[in-house]
Amino acid sequence: MGTDGPGGAAGLGVRLIARVVPAVPTFAVDDGFRYAVPERLAAKIGLGSMVRVPLGGRRVGGFVVDVDDGDPTGLKPIASISGSAPVFDQATLEVMRWAAGYYVAPLSVMLGRCAPPNVPRKSSRPSVGEPGEASHPLVDVILRHAHRTTVWLDAQPAHSWIGPVGRALRREGKSLLVVVPTGEEVQRIASGLGEEGVIAVDHEMNDAEVTDAWSVAAHRGGVVVGTPRVAMWPVSGLGAVAAVEESRRAMKDRQTPTVHARELLLRRAATSVVPALFGGPAPSLELVARAPELLRGAGRIWPLVEVVDRREEPPGGGLLTDRAKQALRACVRAGGRAFVFAHRRGYSAASRCVKCRTLRTCPGCGSRPDPQPDCRRCGAALGPCASCGGGRFEPLGAGVGRLVDEIRRFETGVGEYPSEDSIQVGTERDLTTLESRDLVVMVDMDGLMFGVDYRATEEAFRIGTRLASKVARGSGRRLLVQTSDPEHRVIASLRRGDPGAFHAAELEVRRGLGYPPFSSIVLIEIRDGDTAGFDAQVRTLIGAAEVMGPAPSRHGTRWLIQGQDLTQTKRQLRAVVQRARDSGATVRIDVDPIEL
Repeated sequence: MGTDGPGGAAGLGVRLIARVVPAVPTFAVDDGFRYAVPERLAAKIGLGSMVRVPLGGRRVGGFVVDVDDGDPTGLKPIASISGSAPVFDQATLEVMRWAAGYYVAPLSVMLGRCAPPNVPRKSSRPSVGEPGEASHPLVDVILRHAHRTTVWLDAQPAHSWIGPVGRALRREGKSLLVVVPTGEEVQRIASGLGEEGVIAVDHEMNDAEVTDAWSVAAHRGGVVVGTPRVAMWPVSGLGAVAAVEESRRAMKDRQTPTVHARELLLRRAATSVVPALFGGPAPSLELVARAPELLRGAGRIWPLVEVVDRREEPPGGGLLTDRAKQALRACVRAGGRAFVFAHRRGYSAASRCVKCRTLRTCPGCGSRPDPQPDCRRCGAALGPCASCGGGRFEPLGAGVGRLVDEIRRFETGVGEYPSEDSIQVGTERDLTTLESRDLVVMVDMDGLMFGVDYRATEEAFRIGTRLASKVARGSGRRLLVQTSDPEHRVIASLRRGDPGAFHAAELEVRRGLGYPPFSSIVLIEIRDGDTAGFDAQVRTLIGAAEVMGPAPSRHGTRWLIQGQDLTQTKRQLRAVVQRARDSGATVRIDVDPIEL
């Protein structure tokens, strides 16, 4: 048996040795094992090849991460090769090694993200036709700068900038990789581009269709548009990577490893020395903190925003203010269409004092509390109203059903109650397929701005800009926002039609509190394991970091680790997590959690 491998036979007549990472979800195989390359496979196996190898008395899949000359004596041979195409190159392997360390994930799991669902094959599809002309501010960026991170601040449909950028790259013989949050948006963008050379990968495709798209992207290239699953696909002649609305939650995996498409694309762009382009009205603070080049069109990024101060409304007036009802009536009578946004399908917890109409917030941390005696974020007793001492509070926000009931009760002048076509009520999941509206009403901005999570303010601003982008351009068309804090930085920036002021102010708040992007956070959840023993092991690793927990959660017991640089902590955490999993525990690790 070789010292690096699982043992084997000699006398194979070859002088090649391959290092293979078995496709087994454990940290124990991250370094890979050495295998002899049989003479019959010597011309076919290379970096990125998928193979079958003997391991522990059985055959498993694996990824070739290195091939070199050497004496194969004593090493087991590779059994077979899977497919006719490699699934990654050296630059991609570097990105995957980084991602495995950053997200505390086995390397084999990350390498699997480069591969198609079926056996990879070389594409026989013919090359695409000649691209047309292209003109857009981003085109100059990709043609003049070998590597630059650029954010295009715009609320226009994504195909309006993807099309020109893709055509410009194709004229140079290069490809564009675009990651979008959902399959519905893949279809809309591909339809908007309406040209040859677009490789769309959406949620309705079966494994064979996805594998075919992977093969075309890997060997022919073009404009590849897909959900985060395509972020590490091989793309022939890659000239730039791009993402649409990278701040959306769908861009980050919920299950371990909790990979964010933005981070993969940024790392991939840096490794391959190509531009990274990000489009949308409200980039994340993590992206803005990297000081990218910001480009924007003339004027407001999104249409008009009207703010309604709920403190001026009498108590007990319902979820919709009089101004909101008037705006909805006027919209329906004019034959327009409106959308009323509720950020929950259930009932919202935002409330105000009946006596003085002040928004109820926690006296300890300032968050908007849930309807209970103590704050869920900091544990402080909520007590009476901080302004007048009143003890009665009324809800301000509600779910879809309650809003529909209220809308049906008021007269519009065009019938008994408005049709769903004229006034639609929904949540953020409805925005993906929502067409432009003449009026959009945000019922409960306060319920978002004063949430218990440290990202609540950023999330409120992001949703506000997304709602504003659904408003059609033109006189009288607008986003109407109801709030009890019209001077808040979220509201001020929405009114201004420019995210710059909000980003600057929010980054300073995060810096002062030591929150990301000025620190790192790792959330660990364990179920069906020895929590006391796990806690003791975690605390030996933290070094200069801060550990919070253990604390009960919906999924078992959890810990939070926070610090300026958790690189070493993550490296040591791998062994602790593997021991817990080997003992039968389920361990979930969320790096850079969106929700706490």
